[in-house]
Amino acid sequence: MKQSIKTGVLSYGKSGSQFHCPFLELHSGFDLYAVLERTKKKAKLEYPNIISYDSIDAFLNDPEIELVIVNTPSATHFELGLKVIQSGKHVVMEKPFTVTLDEAKTLYEAAEKHNRLILPYQNRRYDSDYLSVKNVLESGKLGDLIEVHFRYDRYVYALSDNPSKESPVPGNGVLYNLGSHVIDAAISLFGDPIAWHKSSGQFRPNTLVDDYACVHLKYPSGLHVCITASLLVADPMPAFVLYGKNGAYVKERTDVQEDQIQAGIKPNDPLYGIEADDKEGILTYYENGINKVQEKIPSLRSTYLNIFEDVFQAIRNNKPYVVTKSQVLKQIEILE
Repeated sequence: MKQSIKTGVLSYGKSGSQFHCPFLELHSGFDLYAVLERTKKKAKLEYPNIISYDSIDAFLNDPEIELVIVNTPSATHFELGLKVIQSGKHVVMEKPFTVTLDEAKTLYEAAEKHNRLILPYQNRRYDSDYLSVKNVLESGKLGDLIEVHFRYDRYVYALSDNPSKESPVPGNGVLYNLGSHVIDAAISLFGDPIAWHKSSGQFRPNTLVDDYACVHLKYPSGLHVCITASLLVADPMPAFVLYGKNGAYVKERTDVQEDQIQAGIKPNDPLYGIEADDKEGILTYYENGINKVQEKIPSLRSTYLNIFEDVFQAIRNNKPYVVTKSQVLKQIEILE
């Protein structure tokens, strides 16, 4: 193993404490070195050996930090990402990558100019449910696709007590938050759409940001992909429904990683990332267009450690990163 990558994290809220630090701590290719904590020193309590910085300038002036996780509010991604690149460090950028397409292009141009990598963090590509969909598609049993429905549903009636999430600033709302995951899923599996249509709404009392969004993507082959994200779905429908000429696949959103981390289960626990036995996807298809076959498709174990393995390989071994520049630019173009 080559020298570990000294890594700093710009925020220790939900993202930092659940989706980044636990995996950086366990992956041998990384040294969880520093966290920016302006007031409460929660990360320092959990990880006593880290440096807890009070200011962004002191953080970025530390020459030991090679990689920075930008996991601050969406509207700050462009400004902070640019500062990190200009300070000579690589970036892992939380979703949404930026608010606007011009911002995304500028960050990639700056990274190229400074010979740094900027790597989008799309963790849902490493979920067991998404991976089961990918495997079914690669099997070819569905045939040419006709219609696909991807959903990201939650039920969160009350407004967040975090003012930054409920403020009507660019990048806030369910389209940029949950919608970025499902749009990325569509682009990663089916490529770039040739056209799209969006609608959104605000339904929770006193909300100032969208809590419902629907995006319709059209593809050259005639495939239609319907994407929905909502915070007011009391009884969620399947998250993945795919119809092809030869069959169909239906899968709930069942990846357990987020819930397990919240429950204190570490990523190196033998049960981490394993779905319940009754959560298999259902694959239905016709052999030769005649014989109907129905299979339960169990999901393999999933782990976000694989994200950081891909980041490590990109930085240390120059391997192509799974989330490409063109995919990110198309996602932000659609979101914007």
